[in-house]
Amino acid sequence: MKKSAREKRLARFDKRHVWHPFTQMSEWEAGDPLIIEKGRGNYLIDINGRRYLDGVSSLWVNLHGHGNRKIDSAIKKQLGNIAHSTLLGLSNVPSIELAERLVRIAPRGLSRVFYSDNGSTAVEIALKMAFQYWEQAKKDFNRRKFIAFTGAYHGDTFGSMSVGEIDIFVKKYKPLLFGTLRAPYPYCYRCPVGKDKADCKTECLKAFEEILKKHSHEIAACVIEPVIQGAAGMIVSPPGFLKKVRSLTRKYGVLLIADEVAVGFGRTGRMFACETENVSPDFLCLAKGITGGYMPLAATLTTEKIYRAFLGRYDEYRSFFHGHTYTGNPLGCAAAIANLDIFESGRVLDRMKPKTILFGEILKKFEALAHVGDVRHKGLVAGIELVKDRKTKEPFASSERTGHRVAMEARERGLIIRPLGDVVVIMPPLSITEAEIKKMMKTVFDSVRKVTEE
Repeated sequence: MKKSAREKRLARFDKRHVWHPFTQMSEWEAGDPLIIEKGRGNYLIDINGRRYLDGVSSLWVNLHGHGNRKIDSAIKKQLGNIAHSTLLGLSNVPSIELAERLVRIAPRGLSRVFYSDNGSTAVEIALKMAFQYWEQAKKDFNRRKFIAFTGAYHGDTFGSMSVGEIDIFVKKYKPLLFGTLRAPYPYCYRCPVGKDKADCKTECLKAFEEILKKHSHEIAACVIEPVIQGAAGMIVSPPGFLKKVRSLTRKYGVLLIADEVAVGFGRTGRMFACETENVSPDFLCLAKGITGGYMPLAATLTTEKIYRAFLGRYDEYRSFFHGHTYTGNPLGCAAAIANLDIFESGRVLDRMKPKTILFGEILKKFEALAHVGDVRHKGLVAGIELVKDRKTKEPFASSERTGHRVAMEARERGLIIRPLGDVVVIMPPLSITEAEIKKMMKTVFDSVRKVTEE
């Protein structure tokens, strides 16, 4: 298609001025950028008017489709009042109302809400609160370590990188990070402790408990992505794993931080992933879907017990000295309230059930493809791991960019997806229809087959 003068101008300025995240810019500068101008329902629309089904919810955030009238209206209404005011020494109506709503639907025991503006900061806040809690509530100055899991991703700030592990995100910064104890996460397709999935008995938990036995006196908190590890490749933990982790942290007196930035707000079929195993953490970190994908907002929820450790006279300096300019932004909070309204009035979780069944049934068909090693899914989240050899599980060479080529093939067919290495990730809006699921999955299937077999 011949490029318009407008498209050429925008592409030229993009390459000259915009530094894109997680992107090798020399490669970007050599290509033709896809420039999105509009969104309608479950579709993205580029500047030439071509429509693309949004197969990753605009990076795991959009829940109810683009241009949702209820969220649009809530933001416009709030604009008629005020766009922003600080929470430092003041409050605002939407932040109060949203906090009450979040506490009402959160796992039992979480009663306090601290706002920020993205997932990394939501986790960073939980880490700092946990650390300060032990010093102020228990006078235990030895609790300075954290335990996390292999393959973890918790964000890009220095604290969240410290409890993360994926080398391409953290390796270059290791001299600046604090050390973290690391327990094996049950990536059953490539077992971290060398067991077979059929008779494993969740050996990872034994290793986790051994670390707690040895180090619990110096651990402030355990950090986990409940049920699904996101950036590791949509790794779904075996049933009962999360519940046992919670049980062991209680047994050894370690706080639990549940990072639900990616999996919160219906992604797993429940409002929060912790609910799938009836787990109540000490901290719940939320972002991404909190506003339905409309405004940057995050929240860290915690218990009354932890909150009270920060109370005292001013001159004791027990306050939580942490904040952000846009903490509790009224526009973001108004969008989040509308998001929760849609969940309730639209019976979103109930209406998801037939979609998740259809999604799972179609995913089984991928197991017939010669280069699909593992298919993982929960709710409306899936990871399809591509391998060079199914028998040996040998991966493709990174230089082959297999996952990337699948995504580019899907784009040519009108579907936007973004892989994690050679794991094809599918995470559509919760508003996707059954017809769109069939269309999306056929596109992914055909794209995988073409790239890996033809």
